[in-house]
Amino acid sequence: MALEQIIGRYVTIEVQGRKNRIYFEEAGSGQPVLCFHTAGADSRQWRHILNDPELTKAYRFIAPDMPWHGKSLPPEGFHEEEYLLTTEAYMETVLKLVKALTLENPIYAGCSMGGRIALQLALKTPDPFKGFIAIEASDFQPAWYDIDWFHRPDAHGGEMGAALVSANIAPQSPEAERWNTQWMFMQSGPGVFRGDLSFYTQDDSLVGQLGRIDTGARPVHLMVGTYDMTCTPEDAKRTADAIPGASLAVMDGIGHFPMSENPDVFRPYFVDALAKMG
Repeated sequence: MALEQIIGRYVTIEVQGRKNRIYFEEAGSGQPVLCFHTAGADSRQWRHILNDPELTKAYRFIAPDMPWHGKSLPPEGFHEEEYLLTTEAYMETVLKLVKALTLENPIYAGCSMGGRIALQLALKTPDPFKGFIAIEASDFQPAWYDIDWFHRPDAHGGEMGAALVSANIAPQSPEAERWNTQWMFMQSGPGVFRGDLSFYTQDDSLVGQLGRIDTGARPVHLMVGTYDMTCTPEDAKRTADAIPGASLAVMDGIGHFPMSENPDVFRPYFVDALAKMG
Protein backbone atom coordinates (compact mmCIF):
# COMPACT_ATOMS: atom_id res chain seq x y z
CA MET A 1 0.00 0.00 0.00
CA ALA A 2 1.34 3.42 -0.95
CA LEU A 3 2.30 5.89 1.77
CA GLU A 4 0.32 9.09 2.07
CA GLN A 5 2.10 12.26 1.02
CA ILE A 6 1.47 14.07 4.31
CA ILE A 7 4.59 14.84 6.38
CA GLY A 8 4.39 15.73 10.09
CA ARG A 9 6.93 18.00 11.78
CA TYR A 10 7.41 20.14 14.89
CA VAL A 11 8.49 23.73 15.39
CA THR A 12 8.91 25.65 18.66
CA ILE A 13 7.57 29.19 18.86
CA GLU A 14 7.11 31.64 21.70
CA VAL A 15 3.58 32.83 22.40
CA GLN A 16 2.94 35.39 25.13
CA GLY A 17 6.41 34.79 26.52
CA ARG A 18 6.09 30.99 26.74
CA LYS A 19 7.58 28.31 24.52
CA ASN A 20 5.11 26.17 22.58
CA ARG A 21 6.13 23.08 20.61
CA ILE A 22 3.77 23.08 17.64
CA TYR A 23 2.97 20.07 15.50
CA PHE A 24 2.02 20.64 11.89
CA GLU A 25 1.37 18.52 8.82
CA GLU A 26 2.18 19.58 5.29
CA ALA A 27 1.96 18.35 1.74
CA GLY A 28 2.53 19.76 -1.72
CA SER A 29 4.60 22.57 -3.18
CA GLY A 30 3.95 26.02 -4.54
CA GLN A 31 1.73 28.70 -3.04
CA PRO A 32 1.63 28.17 0.77
CA VAL A 33 -1.79 27.81 2.40
CA LEU A 34 -2.11 27.77 6.19
CA CYS A 35 -5.09 25.62 7.21
CA PHE A 36 -6.45 26.01 10.75
CA HIS A 37 -8.87 23.65 12.50
CA THR A 38 -12.05 24.30 14.44
CA ALA A 39 -12.45 24.60 18.20
CA GLY A 40 -11.74 21.40 20.11
CA ALA A 41 -10.21 19.55 17.15
CA ASP A 42 -6.89 19.38 15.31
CA SER A 43 -5.18 19.31 11.91
CA ARG A 44 -6.69 15.93 10.98
CA GLN A 45 -9.75 17.87 9.82
CA TRP A 46 -7.70 18.95 6.78
CA ARG A 47 -6.29 15.55 5.87
CA HIS A 48 -8.37 15.16 2.71
CA ILE A 49 -7.09 18.44 1.27
CA LEU A 50 -3.48 17.56 2.16
CA ASN A 51 -3.89 14.21 0.43
CA ASP A 52 -5.38 15.68 -2.75
CA PRO A 53 -2.85 14.94 -5.53
CA GLU A 54 -4.20 17.59 -7.89
CA LEU A 55 -4.31 20.43 -5.38
CA THR A 56 -0.86 19.68 -3.96
CA LYS A 57 0.68 20.18 -7.39
CA ALA A 58 0.08 23.92 -7.07
CA TYR A 59 -0.25 24.49 -3.33
CA ARG A 60 1.79 23.73 -0.23
CA PHE A 61 -0.80 23.05 2.46
CA ILE A 62 0.29 23.45 6.08
CA ALA A 63 -2.11 22.39 8.84
CA PRO A 64 -0.97 23.07 12.42
CA ASP A 65 -2.34 21.80 15.70
CA MET A 66 -2.92 24.84 17.89
CA PRO A 67 -1.25 24.72 21.33
CA TRP A 68 -3.17 22.35 23.65
CA HIS A 69 -4.60 20.54 20.59
CA GLY A 70 -3.75 17.26 18.87
CA LYS A 71 0.01 16.62 19.02
CA SER A 72 0.87 20.14 20.23
CA LEU A 73 1.46 19.92 23.97
CA PRO A 74 0.33 22.71 26.28
CA PRO A 75 3.08 25.05 27.49
CA GLU A 76 5.00 24.20 30.63
CA GLY A 77 2.98 24.79 33.79
CA PHE A 78 -0.37 24.20 32.12
CA HIS A 79 -1.58 22.11 35.07
CA GLU A 80 -1.67 25.24 37.23
CA GLU A 81 -3.97 27.29 35.00
CA GLU A 82 -7.32 27.33 33.26
CA TYR A 83 -7.12 27.16 29.48
CA LEU A 84 -8.99 30.08 27.91
CA LEU A 85 -8.02 30.96 24.35
CA THR A 86 -7.83 34.69 23.58
CA THR A 87 -7.75 36.67 20.35
CA GLU A 88 -4.29 38.00 21.18
CA ALA A 89 -2.78 34.56 21.81
CA TYR A 90 -4.42 33.11 18.71
CA MET A 91 -3.21 35.88 16.41
CA GLU A 92 0.29 35.72 17.85
CA THR A 93 0.38 31.94 17.29
CA VAL A 94 -0.53 32.32 13.62
CA LEU A 95 1.93 35.14 12.99
CA LYS A 96 4.77 33.39 14.81
CA LEU A 97 4.16 30.26 12.72
CA VAL A 98 4.32 32.29 9.50
CA LYS A 99 7.66 33.69 10.63
CA ALA A 100 9.09 30.41 11.96
CA LEU A 101 8.22 28.53 8.77
CA THR A 102 9.48 31.45 6.62
CA LEU A 103 6.26 31.48 4.60
CA GLU A 104 6.11 34.08 1.85
CA ASN A 105 2.71 35.59 1.07
CA PRO A 106 0.69 32.65 2.44
CA ILE A 107 -3.06 32.24 2.04
CA TYR A 108 -4.82 31.83 5.35
CA ALA A 109 -7.72 29.35 5.53
CA GLY A 110 -9.50 28.57 8.79
CA CYS A 111 -12.79 27.07 9.91
CA SER A 112 -15.06 28.09 12.79
CA MET A 113 -12.75 29.70 15.37
CA GLY A 114 -10.09 29.51 12.66
CA GLY A 115 -12.45 31.46 10.42
CA ARG A 116 -13.05 34.10 13.08
CA ILE A 117 -9.30 34.65 13.35
CA ALA A 118 -9.11 34.97 9.57
CA LEU A 119 -11.29 38.07 9.94
CA GLN A 120 -9.24 39.36 12.88
CA LEU A 121 -6.03 38.97 10.87
CA ALA A 122 -7.55 40.62 7.80
CA LEU A 123 -8.54 43.59 9.93
CA LYS A 124 -5.54 44.00 12.23
CA THR A 125 -2.43 42.34 10.73
CA PRO A 126 -3.02 41.62 7.01
CA ASP A 127 0.51 42.31 5.77
CA PRO A 128 2.06 38.78 5.80
CA PHE A 129 -0.85 37.25 3.88
CA LYS A 130 -1.99 37.00 0.28
CA GLY A 131 -5.66 36.56 1.19
CA PHE A 132 -8.10 35.08 3.66
CA ILE A 133 -10.59 32.21 3.43
CA ALA A 134 -12.96 32.35 6.41
CA ILE A 135 -15.02 29.16 6.69
CA GLU A 136 -18.09 28.99 8.96
CA ALA A 137 -17.11 32.42 10.31
CA SER A 138 -19.01 35.48 11.49
CA ASP A 139 -18.36 38.82 13.19
CA PHE A 140 -19.57 37.42 16.53
CA GLN A 141 -21.47 34.36 17.64
CA PRO A 142 -22.97 34.16 21.14
CA ALA A 143 -23.36 30.66 22.51
CA TRP A 144 -26.74 28.96 22.29
CA TYR A 145 -25.40 26.34 24.75
CA ASP A 146 -23.72 26.30 28.18
CA ILE A 147 -19.98 25.92 27.52
CA ASP A 148 -19.37 24.69 31.09
CA TRP A 149 -20.85 21.32 30.10
CA PHE A 150 -17.59 20.58 28.29
CA HIS A 151 -15.48 20.57 31.46
CA ARG A 152 -17.31 19.14 34.45
CA PRO A 153 -16.46 16.37 36.92
CA ASP A 154 -19.76 14.60 36.25
CA ALA A 155 -19.66 14.58 32.44
CA HIS A 156 -17.17 13.35 29.84
CA GLY A 157 -16.09 16.53 28.10
CA GLY A 158 -15.06 14.80 24.89
CA GLU A 159 -18.34 12.95 24.54
CA MET A 160 -20.29 16.11 25.36
CA GLY A 161 -18.33 17.91 22.66
CA ALA A 162 -19.08 15.19 20.13
CA ALA A 163 -22.77 15.41 21.02
CA LEU A 164 -22.75 19.17 20.36
CA VAL A 165 -20.93 18.95 17.05
CA SER A 166 -23.12 16.08 15.85
CA ALA A 167 -25.97 18.58 15.63
CA ASN A 168 -23.85 20.74 13.32
CA ILE A 169 -23.02 18.00 10.81
CA ALA A 170 -25.33 17.74 7.81
CA PRO A 171 -27.42 14.55 7.62
CA GLN A 172 -26.16 14.03 4.05
CA SER A 173 -22.54 13.71 5.19
CA PRO A 174 -21.11 10.18 4.88
CA GLU A 175 -21.46 8.17 8.08
CA ALA A 176 -17.76 7.30 8.26
CA GLU A 177 -16.70 10.95 8.05
CA ARG A 178 -19.42 12.03 10.49
CA TRP A 179 -17.93 9.69 13.08
CA ASN A 180 -14.32 10.54 12.20
CA THR A 181 -15.18 14.19 12.77
CA GLN A 182 -16.83 13.46 16.11
CA TRP A 183 -13.94 11.24 17.23
CA MET A 184 -11.55 14.19 17.13
CA PHE A 185 -13.72 15.99 19.66
CA MET A 186 -13.92 12.89 21.84
CA GLN A 187 -10.10 13.00 22.03
CA SER A 188 -9.89 16.67 22.99
CA GLY A 189 -7.91 17.42 26.16
CA PRO A 190 -9.76 18.27 29.39
CA GLY A 191 -11.19 21.78 29.19
CA VAL A 192 -9.76 22.52 25.74
CA PHE A 193 -13.07 22.64 23.85
CA ARG A 194 -14.53 24.82 26.60
CA GLY A 195 -11.51 27.15 26.43
CA ASP A 196 -11.85 27.45 22.66
CA LEU A 197 -15.56 28.15 22.91
CA SER A 198 -14.83 30.88 25.45
CA PHE A 199 -12.85 32.61 22.69
CA TYR A 200 -15.46 31.90 20.02
CA THR A 201 -18.52 33.03 22.01
CA GLN A 202 -17.22 35.62 24.48
CA ASP A 203 -13.96 37.21 23.26
CA ASP A 204 -13.41 40.33 21.10
CA SER A 205 -16.42 40.96 18.87
CA LEU A 206 -15.86 42.27 15.33
CA VAL A 207 -19.31 43.85 15.09
CA GLY A 208 -19.00 47.32 13.55
CA GLN A 209 -15.31 46.92 12.66
CA LEU A 210 -15.25 44.86 9.47
CA GLY A 211 -15.74 47.84 7.17
CA ARG A 212 -12.07 48.72 7.71
CA ILE A 213 -10.83 45.55 5.98
CA ASP A 214 -9.15 46.36 2.66
CA THR A 215 -10.13 43.59 0.27
CA GLY A 216 -8.55 45.52 -2.61
CA ALA A 217 -5.16 44.62 -1.17
CA ARG A 218 -6.00 41.14 0.10
CA PRO A 219 -9.20 39.30 -0.85
CA VAL A 220 -11.54 37.91 1.78
CA HIS A 221 -13.82 35.00 0.90
CA LEU A 222 -16.36 33.51 3.31
CA MET A 223 -17.81 30.00 3.09
CA VAL A 224 -20.75 28.61 5.05
CA GLY A 225 -22.74 25.38 5.05
CA THR A 226 -26.51 25.34 4.81
CA TYR A 227 -26.72 22.92 7.77
CA ASP A 228 -24.61 25.04 10.12
CA MET A 229 -26.69 26.23 13.06
CA THR A 230 -23.71 27.62 14.97
CA CYS A 231 -22.76 30.02 12.18
CA THR A 232 -25.81 30.11 9.94
CA PRO A 233 -25.83 31.27 6.30
CA GLU A 234 -27.60 34.39 7.57
CA ASP A 235 -24.74 35.04 10.01
CA ALA A 236 -22.14 34.61 7.28
CA LYS A 237 -24.05 36.84 4.86
CA ARG A 238 -24.37 39.57 7.49
CA THR A 239 -20.62 39.36 8.02
CA ALA A 240 -19.71 39.32 4.32
CA ASP A 241 -22.01 42.28 3.66
CA ALA A 242 -20.11 44.27 6.30
CA ILE A 243 -16.78 43.78 4.46
CA PRO A 244 -16.54 45.91 1.30
CA GLY A 245 -15.54 43.68 -1.61
CA ALA A 246 -15.78 40.37 0.27
CA SER A 247 -17.32 37.33 -1.41
CA LEU A 248 -19.48 34.56 0.03
CA ALA A 249 -20.19 30.94 -0.97
CA VAL A 250 -23.09 29.06 0.59
CA MET A 251 -22.32 25.33 0.47
CA ASP A 252 -25.40 23.22 -0.05
CA GLY A 253 -25.90 20.07 2.02
CA ILE A 254 -23.00 20.55 4.39
CA GLY A 255 -22.54 21.62 8.03
CA HIS A 256 -20.02 23.32 10.31
CA PHE A 257 -17.06 21.03 9.54
CA PRO A 258 -17.08 20.89 5.73
CA MET A 259 -13.50 19.81 5.00
CA SER A 260 -13.87 16.95 7.48
CA GLU A 261 -17.51 15.85 7.42
CA ASN A 262 -17.99 15.79 3.63
CA PRO A 263 -14.71 16.41 1.79
CA ASP A 264 -16.07 15.60 -1.67
CA VAL A 265 -18.78 18.25 -1.40
CA PHE A 266 -16.35 20.74 0.15
CA ARG A 267 -13.60 20.36 -2.45
CA PRO A 268 -15.07 22.34 -5.40
CA TYR A 269 -16.04 25.20 -3.11
CA PHE A 270 -12.51 25.27 -1.69
CA VAL A 271 -10.92 25.11 -5.15
CA ASP A 272 -13.00 28.16 -6.08
CA ALA A 273 -11.96 29.91 -2.88
CA LEU A 274 -8.27 29.34 -3.63
CA ALA A 275 -8.77 30.74 -7.13
CA LYS A 276 -10.27 33.90 -5.66
CA MET A 277 -7.03 34.56 -3.76
CA GLY A 278 -5.30 35.46 -7.06
